[in-house]
Amino acid sequence: MPVDAAAAIARLLDPVGRCLTPEVARALVSLRADAETQARIEELADKCTEGTLSPDEHDEYSAYVAAIDFLTVLQSKARSVLASAPGA
Repeated sequence: MPVDAAAAIARLLDPVGRCLTPEVARALVSLRADAETQARIEELADKCTEGTLSPDEHDEYSAYVAAIDFLTVLQSKARSVLASAPGA
């Protein structure tokens, strides 16, 4: 994710980060894609690397990448909450 995009997402999520309880932060940090979704992302990533994505697959892959970028920033905020929470 480009630095400017990451910074923009982080700014948008600042208010969300301030609302996180340690319990919710722990849940966010532990979020992972299910096996079927992860396999599909890997399949699309391979096709992207090979340059063989169809337009529909490109759209699907772009949506996954955007969602992953969003979750990555949100999980970072959750980790910050846990790092600063006493006894969390």
